[in-house]
Amino acid sequence: MKSEETPFVGGPLDGRALPVLLGPTGHPPKVYRVPVPDDAGGAPTILVYRRVPAGPARRFGLHPGWKYEYDAGGDGGGGGFRDLKWPWSKPGPGRTAGTDGADAGGADAGGADAGGAPETGPGGGRGAGA
Repeated sequence: MKSEETPFVGGPLDGRALPVLLGPTGHPPKVYRVPVPDDAGGAPTILVYRRVPAGPARRFGLHPGWKYEYDAGGDGGGGGFRDLKWPWSKPGPGRTAGTDGADAGGADAGGADAGGAPETGPGGGRGAGA
C-alpha cells in the first residue's frame, strides 16, 4: 500500500510528520484516530485528528496536500460511511432534520394526508375487515 508523510498540527503530535496510508483515491483518511495506551492498563485514550488542506489553493484550485489538525473535543465520530448525507434523507416540507420520513405518531396523526383527504391504500380505501 502507498503511504505519504503527513504533518500533524496541534495536540500531542504537534510538529511531527507520520506516514499515513492512502486510500484507493490517493487521499489519506478524513479522520485519523491515534490510540494512546493508559499507564494504569485501562482503556486507551483516543486522539482525533481531522484532515484539512495543507495550504491555500494555488493555480487551478489545487492545494499542496493534506495535514491533520487536532480535534480536542473529537469523539471519533464523523468522516465515516455512517455519516453520509443521502439526497433522500434531506428534510422536506413539514419534516424536521433527523427523522426518517415517518412522524412520531405513525403515518399521520389525523389519518389524512397534507390535502385533508383520507388515506387510501391498495384496497381502494377499505379497511382490512370491511
